[in-house]
Amino acid sequence: MQVLSSSQNKIIKELIALSEKSKLRKQKGLFVLEGKREFEIAMKSGYDLHTAFVQPELLDESSIFKKLENHSSFEVTTELYAKIAYRGSTEGIICIFKQKDHELSKYQLPNTSPLFLVLESIEKPGNLGAIFRSADAANIDAVIITESIADLYNPNCLRSSLGCALSIPSIICNNEELQLFFEENKIRSYAATLQNSNNYLEENYTGATAFIVGSEAKGLKAFWRENASQNIVIPMRGTIDSMNVSVAASILLFEAIRQRSSL
Repeated sequence: MQVLSSSQNKIIKELIALSEKSKLRKQKGLFVLEGKREFEIAMKSGYDLHTAFVQPELLDESSIFKKLENHSSFEVTTELYAKIAYRGSTEGIICIFKQKDHELSKYQLPNTSPLFLVLESIEKPGNLGAIFRSADAANIDAVIITESIADLYNPNCLRSSLGCALSIPSIICNNEELQLFFEENKIRSYAATLQNSNNYLEENYTGATAFIVGSEAKGLKAFWRENASQNIVIPMRGTIDSMNVSVAASILLFEAIRQRSSL
């Protein structure tokens, strides 16, 4: 395994650029992932490994080294690893993986009543990652990202999701094609908004269901407020009229899980 020691190395420069630049990630169809748990999740979830960078003094798991066989891998010095790793001296592995195809047309609808979470124009990668953690905890069928702003493969999203952004199937599309998908597959959509809404506890989520939440600052756009099957609201008891989008999404998902668990 070749040893790299300089941050000026061409391969290391590409690693750093992929970590920092969303446009480059999209152009090359690659993303950067750091950490042992995240590596294991990516491999288990069927992501193709492009390149691995390891620091053997920090990475003492032979099972990971075995999985790196027949893949492009480099050893990096402890000094270089400290420069390129977000977590400094921990974990011992940073990888470049190939992105997956997230087209709606290629999604295979499950046979049972699916449960989806739709994220419209989410802006903050940290919130996006936190939502994926909740989606994984609820074991939903897919997260659907529409009118995307935050990059699914942003390192902050992947870190805050603890790798769950890779374990849950994800779809990226626009609002119009998603609405048609819902209609064709008889999926009821519930838009989380203050306008013309029912209390979320009054609805039945045991059938094919999709919850739709909007951006942190502006909420949902008019499209879903006007085209969802039903608008719903989580009543606020304090002085503000909304909560963090990741918290709201979690509440809705686990209400659906509660209802389905009682069947």
